[in-house]
Amino acid sequence: MNDILSYLEMCQREGVNLQRGMNFQIGRGYSVILMSTRRGAPYRDWIDDEGKTLIYEGHDMPQQSGGPDVKTLAQPEVTQNGALTENGKFHKAAQEFKRGARPAEIVRVYEKIRAGIWAYNGVFHLIDSWQEHDGARTVFRFKLLAVETQDDLEDQGQPMLQDEPDRLIPTPVKLAVWTRDRGRCVLCGATQNLHFDHVIPFSKGGTSLVAENIQLLCVQCNLRKSARIE
Repeated sequence: MNDILSYLEMCQREGVNLQRGMNFQIGRGYSVILMSTRRGAPYRDWIDDEGKTLIYEGHDMPQQSGGPDVKTLAQPEVTQNGALTENGKFHKAAQEFKRGARPAEIVRVYEKIRAGIWAYNGVFHLIDSWQEHDGARTVFRFKLLAVETQDDLEDQGQPMLQDEPDRLIPTPVKLAVWTRDRGRCVLCGATQNLHFDHVIPFSKGGTSLVAENIQLLCVQCNLRKSARIE
C-alpha cells in the first residue's frame, strides 16, 4: 500500500492496459478502479471515515463525435445492445452482496496524485451502490471499505473485513510530501520504487493526516525501516 507508480508501472503490475477508470473482474479474482480527488478531476470521488471508506462515482458513456455532452446525460447501466456497462457490473455485484448472494467484490484502488504519478491505495471491498441526482443528472455512487490484506492477492483467498483497517493518506498530504521530498527517497535519494511511509507507524499511533508524519522512502529503505520507530 502507498506504492508510487507511473502509469506504465501500474499497467505492468496488473497485466492489463488500464484505459478505463473502472475495470470489473480483470481476470485474477478482483477488480481495479482508478480514482482522483484532485481539483478538476472528471468524477467526484472522496474519502470518508479517516481513510476507511471510499465513495466512488460511476463513469460516463464514451463521448461521441457530434453527440451531446456526456456530462449532461445519466450515467449508463447498460449499453445500447443491452449488455452491462462497468457501472452496471459493479452495481450488480454490490447489490448481490447486500442480498447475501455473493461475497463482497475485491477491488484494488489506484489514485492519481498528479500527472504521470499514481499511488496504490490498497484493497477495498465493494459493499454498496446506488443512483442519485447530482443536480444535473443521475450518477452512480459506489461505497468501498478498506480491508486488511497482503499485497499479493494471487496467493490468498478473499481478505476479511477488519475493525481497524489502515487509513489512506489524504491526497493533499501526499502532494505536500511529494513536493517537500522532491520525489526522492529521504534516506538514499533514489527516485524509483518509492513509497509513502509513516515516520511513526500507524500501528504505533502515527497519523496519516499530516505531512510531518509521512515521508518518501524507496522500497529498500522502507524494508530496512520496517515497523520500527526511528
